Amino acid sequence: MSTKVLLTGSSRGIGKAIKDLLLQHEYSVIGTSTSEIQESNSNHSYKHLVCNLELEEELKSKIKPLFEENEIPEVVINNAGIFVEAQFTDTDEEWMQTWDLTQQVNLRATALICKWAINKWLEKGINGRIINVASRAGVRGDTGEYAAYAASKAGMIAFTKSIARSLGSAGITAYSIAPGFVNTDMAKNSIEVYGEDHLTKDLALNSIAPPEQIAEIVMLLASGKLTHATGQTFHVNSGSYLV
Repeated sequence: MSTKVLLTGSSRGIGKAIKDLLLQHEYSVIGTSTSEIQESNSNHSYKHLVCNLELEEELKSKIKPLFEENEIPEVVINNAGIFVEAQFTDTDEEWMQTWDLTQQVNLRATALICKWAINKWLEKGINGRIINVASRAGVRGDTGEYAAYAASKAGMIAFTKSIARSLGSAGITAYSIAPGFVNTDMAKNSIEVYGEDHLTKDLALNSIAPPEQIAEIVMLLASGKLTHATGQTFHVNSGSYLV
């Protein structure tokens, strides 16, 4: 029987690379995005859910039931996230609206999904794995207009460590991945705004990471072969900082 995986944000970028690699290796994947995707019916090992992580009622009606079925996901990959600008010169209302939205999608939704998974794994005695895709911004910070994003990803990393410390003895492991710029639509948008030199000027390499390299790490963690790395953050940032 193939390992069942829940993957948020599976329709493009890093999420799509993760989905494609897992399917190639015969995992059964439930993916989510905010809209339907054309290819969702082309692979019997893939099921797609349209779910807006901004809306807690959608999380509860669409994702929570996945952990009430007979065969529940053994691996949870929280990849979906938003990257929204909020200037310090914005009004208090505008600024907090962006903060609240960012925390909801990037951190609160992640936390709820992990909570549902953990409770079911403990009930059923499953050695579940959680993989949270954070960001280098959660480690080193970001520019002021993306402070909400950085804070949400730092929270994700700390939350992951807490899961690892609290639940390792029950066989549940948790990991974070902190990518820098990755060659996705988000990076292309940044190139259009700042120029390619801005993305690579502080790197040890002269190119940004392909999403497939993130996917390779995710698949290794999903396999359960790195249990003794639980709680660790895997930094994939082309050498923009070294720890």
